[in-house]
Amino acid sequence: MKWPAALRLSPQLTPYVLLSPFVGLFLVFGMFPLAFSLYLAFQSWEPTAGLSAMHFVALDNFAFALQDEWFWKSLKNTAWLAVASGVPQHLVAIPLAVFIHTSFKRWRNAVVGAYFLPYITSTVAIAIMFSSLFSTDYGLVNQGLIALFGAAPIDWLGAPENIKPAIAMIVFWRYVGFNVVLYLAALQTIPGDLYEAATMDGAGRLQQFFHITLPSLKPMIFFGVTLSVIGGLQLFEEPFILTGGRGGSDQSGMTTAIYLYRMAFDFNDFGAASAMSWLLFVVVVVLTWLTNRAFKSKS
Repeated sequence: MKWPAALRLSPQLTPYVLLSPFVGLFLVFGMFPLAFSLYLAFQSWEPTAGLSAMHFVALDNFAFALQDEWFWKSLKNTAWLAVASGVPQHLVAIPLAVFIHTSFKRWRNAVVGAYFLPYITSTVAIAIMFSSLFSTDYGLVNQGLIALFGAAPIDWLGAPENIKPAIAMIVFWRYVGFNVVLYLAALQTIPGDLYEAATMDGAGRLQQFFHITLPSLKPMIFFGVTLSVIGGLQLFEEPFILTGGRGGSDQSGMTTAIYLYRMAFDFNDFGAASAMSWLLFVVVVVLTWLTNRAFKSKS
């Protein structure tokens, strides 16, 4: 079937027409909220009063954020959780990926799928499961500690000093499988000839790991660490559900993303929330740049 000449598109125009649905959706749901949040960062606005209630306050929102003790505490909590959950992810994922790559042949996909399953599982389901596991009286975690060490029950989700370690363990459990998949994909690109030559030269497995595997994995390590930095600084779902959206006792589990949410929807201060979100964006950019510099300096 031939289209009428009036409905035919020229070869020069066709790509733009095909891209227009994506561009339109990106502008409406991507760029507009981003630009509007930047505009709000310089406004004082309570949404219940309508758009006409906005008034320009210059840098007052940023000054308020920088002087807000809760904002700085949320940044410290976020940094603690990002380090405590992110660093072990890679320290475990790299040797685990090497073990799966060398030890499993036929059942490799099934093993990788089992490790990847927590990453695609619903966050709500994970939070409910771990709320039960970390229960003070009947949780399996405390029961295991009592059986092994005779320790007293630990109030994981109630005591301020225990909230962050509990959240870090959950984040680690959920995302370590994702990093295993990344490193396993990178391992499959390393030529086997390198290991054969190293074996003929008398290099053991440990020497091969440090002199062949790790240098070859460096680009993927940089990619994985960058994702961990960005994701860790935007941590929201796990601590939000586990602490009931309030950050837990003494705000010990309140991340910056949770505080932004509370500032906007609990305190109705969208201007300050927008300013804090852009300050968080600056922190993410700086740490990502530092990560890039750190990996470049070692290359």
